[in-house]
Amino acid sequence: MLDDEAIHPLFHGAPATDDFRKLRKRLVRDVRAAIDTYGMVQRGARWLVCLSGGKDSYTLLAVLHELKWRGLLPVDLLACNLDQGQPGFPATVLPEFLASRGVPHRIEYQDTYSIVMDKVPAGQTMCALCSRLRRGNLYRIAREEGCSAVVLGHHRDDILETFFMNLFHGGRLATMPPKLVNEEGDLFLYRPLAFVAEADCAAFASAMNYPIIPCDLCGSQDGLQRQQVKAILDGWEARSPGRRQVMFRALMNARPSHLLDPALFDFAGLAIRPHEPTAIDENPPQLAGEN
Repeated sequence: MLDDEAIHPLFHGAPATDDFRKLRKRLVRDVRAAIDTYGMVQRGARWLVCLSGGKDSYTLLAVLHELKWRGLLPVDLLACNLDQGQPGFPATVLPEFLASRGVPHRIEYQDTYSIVMDKVPAGQTMCALCSRLRRGNLYRIAREEGCSAVVLGHHRDDILETFFMNLFHGGRLATMPPKLVNEEGDLFLYRPLAFVAEADCAAFASAMNYPIIPCDLCGSQDGLQRQQVKAILDGWEARSPGRRQVMFRALMNARPSHLLDPALFDFAGLAIRPHEPTAIDENPPQLAGEN
């Protein structure tokens, strides 16, 4: 169904090149694969699609609407931007963008910026508290809008970086799962870009000339753990192209019996079969000089 030339209005104005057409189809294919692999679709459900104004969330929004438009995603989509009160945030950009393309949306203002600046000591990482406050508001909005899922724009590289952050700094093997149930148990959290490379999101958003809004809160802090891990992964990828994809496949191919966590595998219960003597064992041949 992706071989025809018709596209969703969110793709209008796209470059008429073979490279962009291949990129668009790859994005649609990868997102559809993640949705199918992790069983995200509940027919007739409503999804709250979070739009930050970054390249990843623009890509997510466009691809989900493309799939829905083609009849491949039987859910309702509501785009949502949470304006967190950051100084200089261009509050009119996203409402105008969404309205001009006929995308159902909700814009919510909550000044979490002041809370973060008040609670986090100077020089400390703001991301953790900012993320918790943002997530709490998005869950609330999802409930108010009758949505069963909050949909985020984290891509393959985000998932890999989080894995290595947990490995290097958290002492655990864990990352962002493509599908999760919140702690209250009443909402799904989906990441349909799980199979999508960050480079593809960047190329797509740039080609579409979307109005990118940078994050001046966490994006302004140097030396963050995520930036350090990203630099390591960039180095590996430069020396061995395709390394990121190999590592990502490893996250989908875990072998609990070959790790060390006794909660995942019953090492204590491992048993061997008693040795049964063979005919050779019962009558071993005599060697010269034994008698």
